[in-house]
Amino acid sequence: MRTYHDPLHGAITLDGDDPVEALLTELIDTPAFQRLRRIRQLGPASLTFHGAEMSRFTHSLGVLAVTRRAFDRLAGLHQELKAHRAIALCAALLHDVGHGPFSHTAEELFGTQHEYWTMAIVERSADVRSLLDQFHPDLWQSINQVYRHEYPVPCVWQLVSSQLDCDRIDYLMRDSYFTGASYGQLDLDRLVLAMNYDLPSRSLIVEKKGLAAVEHYLVVRSFMYAQIYNHPKNLSATWILEQAFNRARELLKRSEINADPTVTAWLLGKGDDLSIEHYLAGDDTVFTYHLQRWQHHPDSILSDFCRRFLNRRLLKALEVTHATQSERESLLMNVQQQLVAKGVEAHRYSGLRHTWSKGYSDYQKGIQIRTRRGLEDINRLSPLVRTLTKPAQRTWLIYPGELVIGLCSLSDQLRTDADLLAS
Repeated sequence: MRTYHDPLHGAITLDGDDPVEALLTELIDTPAFQRLRRIRQLGPASLTFHGAEMSRFTHSLGVLAVTRRAFDRLAGLHQELKAHRAIALCAALLHDVGHGPFSHTAEELFGTQHEYWTMAIVERSADVRSLLDQFHPDLWQSINQVYRHEYPVPCVWQLVSSQLDCDRIDYLMRDSYFTGASYGQLDLDRLVLAMNYDLPSRSLIVEKKGLAAVEHYLVVRSFMYAQIYNHPKNLSATWILEQAFNRARELLKRSEINADPTVTAWLLGKGDDLSIEHYLAGDDTVFTYHLQRWQHHPDSILSDFCRRFLNRRLLKALEVTHATQSERESLLMNVQQQLVAKGVEAHRYSGLRHTWSKGYSDYQKGIQIRTRRGLEDINRLSPLVRTLTKPAQRTWLIYPGELVIGLCSLSDQLRTDADLLAS
C-alpha cells in the first residue's frame, strides 16, 4: 500500500496488489513526475495569494483520485469500461508532467506548450516509457491518444480533458482551497454521481438530475477565472518575470551574464526544440536561483526586475477595459513620457495586457445531458449556462506605482465608470 494524505480528498491509497495501481506508484516515483514537486500549480500567483504554494505534484495526485473515483463507479455500471482502466488512470496521473517552470507562465515566457511536452515525456522519457512498456507495449500510444482526444472510447479522454473533466474539478477545488476563495467550492459527490456512460456514443454524459451540480461547477469556473486566474497582480508578476528573462536573454547573447546549461538552453533555444533532458531539468527552483544571483548583477535593468520579483515590488495594473482605444493610448503615452523623462526604458516598465475568461462552449462535444428526448447540450437546457457562454476580455495598463499621480484624472474616471457598471 502507498498512501498520500491530501487536504481535499483525504487518503489517496494505491494498492500494490492491483497491477494498475502498482504501475501508478512506480510512475509517481520517476524523476520526471517527482519534478512536479518543484513546479507551483499557479506559477507566480503566490505573490497575490500567499496560500497558493501547492505544486503540480499535489494537483496531479488529486486528478488521479477524482478520475479513479469517477471511472471505477462508471466501470461498475458498464463492464466494457474496465479494460480501459490503466489508460484512463495513467493519463490522469501524467496529464501535467509536461509543465515547465512557473507552470502556465512558462508558455508565455519561453514559448513552450505543456501538452506537447507531456506527450513527448510519455513517449521519450526513458523511466516513464519503460514502465509503460512493461505493463503493455501499446500503453504509451493509447495515453497520447487520450491527450489528442483520439482515443476510440471518448469517455476515457473526456474524463481527463473536456468541458467537465477531473482535471478541472480538482484544480477548481484545490485552487479555491489554497487561495482562500470560498466561492470556488464544488459538490464533488453530486458531480461524480451525475456522470454516466452513453453506450451508443461511448461518451461521458450527465444525468438530468445532475444539472444543478454542473451549473454550479460552471459558475464556479467563471468566478475563479475572473477573480483568481486573471487577477491583475498575477499579470504584474508575470510581466516582471518576462522582463527579467528577456533582459537576461539579451545579456546572455552578448556573453555579459552567466547561466547554467539548463537556463542557457531555455533562454537561447526555441521552446519546443529543447532536448528532453534540458526540458526536464527546468523547474521553479533552477530559475528562481538564477533570479537570486542576477539581483546583484551590474546591469540595472536585470537586477531591478529580479529584485522586484523576489521582494514582491510589483508594478501597478489599472483596468482600462471600459476605456476607448484612444483613451488607452493616451494613458500609455502619459506613462511612457514620464518614464522617458526619468531616463527609464519605457517599454520594459509599461504596456497594455489582455486577459480572457473563457465561457462555456461545445469544445470536445460539450456537456451532454440525458433527457427523455435524448442527449442535449447543457447550453440548450440551462438559461444560467447560456449567460456563461460569452468569453469576457479585460484590458489592463501596467505601470510603475510611483507614476500614479500623473494618471489621476483619467484613471479616476475609468474606476468610476467600472464601479457604475459593476453595480
